Amino acid sequence: MAAKDRKDRRAAWAPATQLVHEGTLRSQFGETSEAIFLNSGYVYDSAEQAEARFKGDEDGYVYSRYANPTVSMFEDRMCALEGAEAARGTASGMAAVAASLLSHLKAGDHVVSARALFGSCRYIVEDLLPRYGITSTLVDGRDLAAWEAAVTPNTRAFFFESPTNPVLELVDIESVAAIAKKCGALTIVDNVFATPLGQRPMKLGADIVVYSATKHIDGQGRCLGGVVLGPAEFIDEKLHNFLKHTGPSLSPFNAWVMLKGLETLPLRVARHCESAARIADFLGQRPEVARVYYPGRADHPQHALAKKQMASGGPMVALEVKSDKEAAFRFLNALEIFKISNNLGDAKSLATHPATTTHQRLTPEARAELGIFDNTIRLSVGLEDAGDLEADLDQALTAAKG
Repeated sequence: MAAKDRKDRRAAWAPATQLVHEGTLRSQFGETSEAIFLNSGYVYDSAEQAEARFKGDEDGYVYSRYANPTVSMFEDRMCALEGAEAARGTASGMAAVAASLLSHLKAGDHVVSARALFGSCRYIVEDLLPRYGITSTLVDGRDLAAWEAAVTPNTRAFFFESPTNPVLELVDIESVAAIAKKCGALTIVDNVFATPLGQRPMKLGADIVVYSATKHIDGQGRCLGGVVLGPAEFIDEKLHNFLKHTGPSLSPFNAWVMLKGLETLPLRVARHCESAARIADFLGQRPEVARVYYPGRADHPQHALAKKQMASGGPMVALEVKSDKEAAFRFLNALEIFKISNNLGDAKSLATHPATTTHQRLTPEARAELGIFDNTIRLSVGLEDAGDLEADLDQALTAAKG
């Protein structure tokens, strides 16, 4: 009974407590900080034990491409935060996206995806999957009727981001997941822009959630990593074997860095979101800015949906400077605190020109369809003083006028 009571108490922990303690495995030395098991292989007490491990008759580690104690701690902690039955860490966020789709799909299957995707995600859906006989249909993710209309008898997965990269469109997760369930398809959500603290896709009906842990989970631009979370049946029976045999495993050292990042995630995300909301309001008052995209603002066309499914407006802001690409480049080149980078989710504030970086492979027509223009800029708001960030944006907007 005591063990059950402890389990029940742990289940009732708030996220801030889970992210410090959940999943911890201590060695015989009783370390306070999680150990880094920086090893590739494991030894066995006997040949019989090795045989039992490989047959699955005995629990234990076999090879770090399959599983590793430090990586397991990261996976368990993410499960506690997300409310998932199981998870697997991956070498990067894109490895997580690719594995979540390829481990589930086969030749002859069909995927429905929102068209507003990070460039590499769109490449997987639009270019890579068809090479293996998996067809795809891209839809306006905001249009529920479009999701319904795109379903075919062989549709096996729905895939989308919400909010989207870079102009922060939203997909109604609950409604789209309901459509997927009616046709027997899995709903796979890339939740990186909202962060696991800002949105809970599984509670809204999603089956699988993926993250680039490189972003807010690490939070300081140090390591690559990703994670896929979902039902144990999917993770253990489909995803595990795919990762085991194809090899996009998460480094134990990177998993340890992610564990350290998770400890401070609530503090950092709260600051990111608070500053992002302030920056969005600041930009919304500037005559040099043609448009601001931020789900937390009342002028966002899906503000009501944001209030329904997100805990805050999020840590990302997008804007259009008035005029053209030259003005956008003058703005970017004048920034001092914001750094030009295609990354996001860092302690440092970052600015990106999507049309020439993250979405450059798309045609101008495809970018325009997604609301990405030559004057579009994406901001990842960091942990600096918000007043200093406003001052930096102020002088850069002045420079943008030429």
